[in-house]
Amino acid sequence: MNKQLEGKIALVTGGSSGIGLGAAKELAAQGARVFITGRRQQELDAAVAQIGSSATALRADASVLSDLDAVYAHIAKTAGRLDILFANAGGGDMMPLGAITEEHFDRIFGTNVRGVLFTVQKALPLLSNGASVILTSSTTSIQGTASFSVYSASKAAVRNFARSWALDLKDRGIRVNAVSPGPIRTPGLGDLVPEEARQGLFDHLASQVPLGRLGEPGEIGKAVAFLASDAASFVNGIELFVDGGMAQV
Repeated sequence: MNKQLEGKIALVTGGSSGIGLGAAKELAAQGARVFITGRRQQELDAAVAQIGSSATALRADASVLSDLDAVYAHIAKTAGRLDILFANAGGGDMMPLGAITEEHFDRIFGTNVRGVLFTVQKALPLLSNGASVILTSSTTSIQGTASFSVYSASKAAVRNFARSWALDLKDRGIRVNAVSPGPIRTPGLGDLVPEEARQGLFDHLASQVPLGRLGEPGEIGKAVAFLASDAASFVNGIELFVDGGMAQV
């Protein structure tokens, strides 16, 4: 295999499951040394076993700034730089307008927006010139979704981060892009509804996708690896939809 990321140093936040794990596995398969973060040590350990010997797990909550400081201190000491940053940690749950609480808003924006902001800002001293920064947005950045307005607004904010930071970092040749998945078969997607309703949710979402199925985390991982690679050297500030056509037709 031609390993496009041989010798690169990568960090994937929220890398212990779902899209983050899919991306970490692909980055490692392409030759990168990968650091992953997550909040639960057991899941981190299981993820490292799947990714392989090039992976290092660091327990951290991306919404806690002291945790981010500890992550970057470790990477600085052990690797000395970052070439790829996939600021992926995030999540959300459903709440209709009229029932939204301060806790709901603060929790989702705390991780999806505040956490992404400081994940990238605190990485700046470690990012090599010409590095690639990739943010996880969502098809909800351009689509309305009932009972999902806070999450959707947070992902629209992330999409604009990519536009603005591509300008902020242009003098260092650092590319900033957003990847926007459609419905992907992850634990987080299933957790939106009770267990007995999950298959019904999956079937409904698949019916909305022109390809007729849910995506898999590894498919997002391949898109992330592309954006991280020299093959995307002139790709900057974009929102790359990986959604089977759901938001496109």
